[in-house]
Amino acid sequence: MEARNGRKNVLYDTIREKETIGVQMKIKVKEISYDKIADLPERKHHNPVRPSCFFRWLLKTLSAGELKQVGFQYRQFGMERLSKNQPCLVLMNHSSFIDLKIAETVLYPRPLNIICTSDGFVGKEWLMRQAGCIPTNKFVTDVQMVRDMHYALHTLHSSVLMYPEASYSFDGTATPLPDTLGKCIKLLKVPVIMIRTHGAFLRDPLYNNLQLRNVPVSADVTYLLSPEEIEEKTTRQLQQTIEQVFTFDNFKEQQEEKTAVTESFRADYLNRVLYKCPHCGTEGEMSGRGILLQCGHCNKEYELDEYGYLKAKDGNSAFIHIPDWYRWQRDEVIKEIEDGKYHLDIDVDICIMKNLQCIYRVGEGRLRHSENGFRLDGCNGKLHYTQQPNVSYSLYADYYWYELGDVICIGDMNILYYCFPKNAKKSIVAKARIATEELYKRARKK
Repeated sequence: MEARNGRKNVLYDTIREKETIGVQMKIKVKEISYDKIADLPERKHHNPVRPSCFFRWLLKTLSAGELKQVGFQYRQFGMERLSKNQPCLVLMNHSSFIDLKIAETVLYPRPLNIICTSDGFVGKEWLMRQAGCIPTNKFVTDVQMVRDMHYALHTLHSSVLMYPEASYSFDGTATPLPDTLGKCIKLLKVPVIMIRTHGAFLRDPLYNNLQLRNVPVSADVTYLLSPEEIEEKTTRQLQQTIEQVFTFDNFKEQQEEKTAVTESFRADYLNRVLYKCPHCGTEGEMSGRGILLQCGHCNKEYELDEYGYLKAKDGNSAFIHIPDWYRWQRDEVIKEIEDGKYHLDIDVDICIMKNLQCIYRVGEGRLRHSENGFRLDGCNGKLHYTQQPNVSYSLYADYYWYELGDVICIGDMNILYYCFPKNAKKSIVAKARIATEELYKRARKK
């Protein structure tokens, strides 16, 4: 097994969103009593910093090794329309940590500020800011982030890199985009560039526990919108333009391009994505090991072949395409919601982020999710937090988060609650994300 970024690149080891097996670098965690959370210093805002020439060169240099390993190449479309010193907004699909290395390489030496999840700053805020990173809380309304982007573009004259999906794809297809993206583009009034990666998801899918695959990676860099085109279009038209280019299926692309993933661990933890058996309907009993996915209840067994197809061992396949299976699970969740039967109720370990100094482990509790939204109770009755369904269009849910475990994160701009299910084998993280997205749509319609 190849660990992600096994080389000890000091800067990348420090600024990565998710740490690696080989390096053994984790997020800073401190155990405290929940009573002391209120006394902790609040997170302070700082204006973005334009990354220096040295940092730009260093990030590109540290990226070269892995990009060479995957035979990285990229194509440009219409980029001659962007002048050398013209700031732009760069939108990029989010597949794995190699995305940042690609962006730093294809945009070099252009100064680049990067929208980054705030927990990536924990314990290393100064270095992250010097590298040009701008912190934000995922799936939380953040007006300050837009102000920081405007400051970077129009005061620092630096470009801004943003992953509008805000989270890695679970099933290899695009994740929901914020419905305010068109308005944001209209406000910023700078050219929009799109970076679309190919092979980055296959190299390091989120479910596979940081195990890298030996596949080629490439990218397309496209001049998408000029300031004049942005001025002419409505916010809805801009939103539709972005949603159209963020439509893709990495498994379908793998099959069409005949890209082989030959590693023997390619189905490890696939049950995190495909958590429900389509044959017996049982949830939480799927198990992904090696190249096999098996239901522990009815013993139905599938093989994930080297081209990304699922094949039942007995020849009777309910699904051969992973996104189709995942889409069926979404339909099942929608039925549960419509019938008033959807309900999540699990024991969790709780960590809190209130500032960027560290993550605070405060105790245990119970996380509930229903048509009324999230409810978190814990710390011997001292913690009580609720979150309505219309608060967020998706959910910050992750696998093997900083090597601590699968996580569901809820909260607001002032405080975040990281909930780690005690029974991780039940693989409820994907279902919670699907339900959050569908409950949000339902709330918006009402």
